[in-house]
Amino acid sequence: MHSLKATARTLQTPHSGYHWDNSSRRFFEGWYYRITLPQERQTFAFMYSIEDPIGGKFHSGGAAQILGPNDEYLIRTFPDVTTFWASRDKLALGHWGKTELNSKPAYLSPLEFERNIQSGYQATATLNQGIISDPSTGNYCQWEYEIGPIYGWGNQNSPQQSTAGWLSSLQIFEPGWQILMAHGLATGWIDWNGKRYEFTKVPAYGEKNWGGAFPKKWFWLNCNSFDGEPDLALTAGGGRRGVLWWMESVAMVGIHHQGKFYEFVPWNSQVNWDIEPWGKWQMLARNNQYEIELTGTTDLTGTLLRAPTENGLIFCCRDTMNGQLNLELREISSGRREIILKAYSELCGLEIGGGSWHSSWHSR
Repeated sequence: MHSLKATARTLQTPHSGYHWDNSSRRFFEGWYYRITLPQERQTFAFMYSIEDPIGGKFHSGGAAQILGPNDEYLIRTFPDVTTFWASRDKLALGHWGKTELNSKPAYLSPLEFERNIQSGYQATATLNQGIISDPSTGNYCQWEYEIGPIYGWGNQNSPQQSTAGWLSSLQIFEPGWQILMAHGLATGWIDWNGKRYEFTKVPAYGEKNWGGAFPKKWFWLNCNSFDGEPDLALTAGGGRRGVLWWMESVAMVGIHHQGKFYEFVPWNSQVNWDIEPWGKWQMLARNNQYEIELTGTTDLTGTLLRAPTENGLIFCCRDTMNGQLNLELREISSGRREIILKAYSELCGLEIGGGSWHSSWHSR
């Protein structure tokens, strides 16, 4: 465990800590942890959120959502914001639901947590643990796994980068977005409605977002479980978001492969996209040295998930974790393009969110 924590420290990204400034302005912060089970061809995604943590407001409260096997869904809300805790200087958070403990909510050893918390979760850079259930159906999930980070966001032996660049450290972009761990390996277990999944060193991923405003529309592709490419992680996405007093559409692609980080962002690349209302995601990004082409597809209907919005936590995005993805990375030299990486997966996360998906959305 000690070496896991040491690695997590060296790979800690900017924005790993909790962002709320104790003000009463509209605010949310959300965290996303995912593991992929390649042998079962299944995925578990854990989504934690807190809204208006000052309390006493219409949308004040927290939640834990899980997108489980076969895109099945489970949610538990935690209305009491006083039982939420998070660290300002590192990735660590939790929310206690049902418990006999009277102490101030904080990190517990995994054994103490299991003994004392009947409903709730806790998560750090190297641990994800919790238990939630739906009283109306009896469905439940209990989980505990350790995470060994491999890639944060950036080259392996360099300072880690903000996903949205240096501007994200200023309150210019709302919401902020940060990939916390592009790739890691998880070991532990998950009990999903009585079916126990035990796993060793399976692909894990983490990201977060926060702010006082909400994106109007967005898309997302994410995969770190490729056929025959164990050391490859992709995150790509785009959205319309508020920047000071105007709205802008931006998109980015980031790849970690064999120790190297390939970044395609608006300030160093041209990023184009064509996203259908559901079923097909296409991106092409190019800078002076490299070009990346992505095509994500699915025949599945996907699952509706809740996300924080101006109107609280509501169903406003659609996801599948069983999308197909074709990735091609090319090197550009003397005007010629040479393929340096081709990869395929059937375990890609694909998402669309926000409003007005009546027609395809493509960059101008």
